[in-house]
Amino acid sequence: MDQSHWSDEKKEIIRKLSIGENSLRRLPEEWKADKDVVLAAVTKDGRALEHATEELKGDRDVVLAALTQNCIALWYAAEEWKGDKEVVLTAKKEIIRKLSIGENSLRRLPEEWKADKDVVLAAVTQDGMALQYAAEEWKVDRGVVYAAVKQKGRAFQYAADELKGDREVVLAAVTQNCMALYDAEKELKGDREVVLAAVTQNGYALYYATEVLKADKEVVFVAAVTQDGEALKHAMEEMKADKEVVLAAV
Repeated sequence: MDQSHWSDEKKEIIRKLSIGENSLRRLPEEWKADKDVVLAAVTKDGRALEHATEELKGDRDVVLAALTQNCIALWYAAEEWKGDKEVVLTAKKEIIRKLSIGENSLRRLPEEWKADKDVVLAAVTQDGMALQYAAEEWKVDRGVVYAAVKQKGRAFQYAADELKGDREVVLAAVTQNCMALYDAEKELKGDREVVLAAVTQNGYALYYATEVLKADKEVVFVAAVTQDGEALKHAMEEMKADKEVVLAAV
C-alpha cells in the first residue's frame, strides 16, 4: 500500500486505529469515508463497519476485511453482499473458527446460522448445550445430536423425541452424564448396558432404571458400591436386604 501521499494526520489516525487506541465511531465523517482509514478500523475490529459510510459498506475489500476479523460485520454490510458466496463463506469460516474456540455462541447468532449444519456442528462440538439453540431440523439429526451429547450429556434433553430411543446416542449421553437416562425412552431404561454405563458415571442414575435392573445385583453393586452408597436406597428391597451389597455400600 502506497502511503507516500498520506498526511501525517491520516497516518496517526490509522496508527491509533490499528492498535485500538481510537475507534471509527469517534472520528469525523470525512474519515469514515476514507477507505484506508476504514480498512484499518475493520481490520482491528470488524464491527467498526457499522460506522463506515454506505459506500464503503458496499466495498468488497472493506467487507471481506471486516468479516475476516468478525463475522458480525455481515449485519452492517450492504445488502448486495449478504447473498455473495465469497462474502458469506468468509463470514461462515469466521463464525466456525470462533465457535470452535469458545469465542462465540450459537445463542447469539442470527437464525440463519442456527440453521446451518456446519455452524451447528462447530457449536455443539465445543459446547453440547448449544443444541438447544439449533434449528429444529438439527435436533433430529443423529450426527449433530451425537456430537452434542458426547461433549455434554445433558444436551440430550434438547434432542428430538425420535432420538430418545436411539441406543447409541443414549449410550454416549449417559456415559458423559448419567442424568441423560431420565430423558431416554423407557425401553432403554431397562437396557442393562445403558444403565450400567449410567450408574458407572453416577450411582444416582439407578433411580431412573427399571425395577428389573434395580434388582440386578451387578447393576446395584456398581451403583451403590463403585459410585455412591446412597444409591442403594433406589434399589429393590431384595437388594437392600442382600448382606454383601449392604456391607460393600457402607
